Amino acid sequence: MTQILVDADACPVKDEIYKVAFRHAVPVTIVSNSPIRTPAHGLISRVVVSDGFDAADDWIAERAGRATVCITADILLADRCVKAGAIVIGPNGKPFTANSIGSAVATRAIMADLRANGDAIGGPPPFTKADRSRFLSALDEAIVRLLRQA
Repeated sequence: MTQILVDADACPVKDEIYKVAFRHAVPVTIVSNSPIRTPAHGLISRVVVSDGFDAADDWIAERAGRATVCITADILLADRCVKAGAIVIGPNGKPFTANSIGSAVATRAIMADLRANGDAIGGPPPFTKADRSRFLSALDEAIVRLLRQA
């Protein structure tokens, strides 16, 4: 069954996820380390995991599969979900795919090394309206593709 799993602690596109889910009648599971408000709707469920390291990531990765769209900005979680066969989309609307995840993981490792050496490298670019629009379009396309395959 098609489903959307959301790494929700720092997800800026939850409203867009609900909009697409309601339009296509696809269940959404919001996964976080602390309670997050969600709409009172039969398609939306909320899972609060322990605050243990990677608890939300582990919960999502264990349930990701071919009929799943995973929403995350976490590159290592994206890697696990891609390997499980899920469609993975970042909050900025950019997909993580089998072809792109390797370079994303490598870039993450390089950036972590630079930060560990004290280099000031800055953070990700600010989230924009274009990112939100790109995300909405990417999620809708992914859901339509999965529903056609079902």
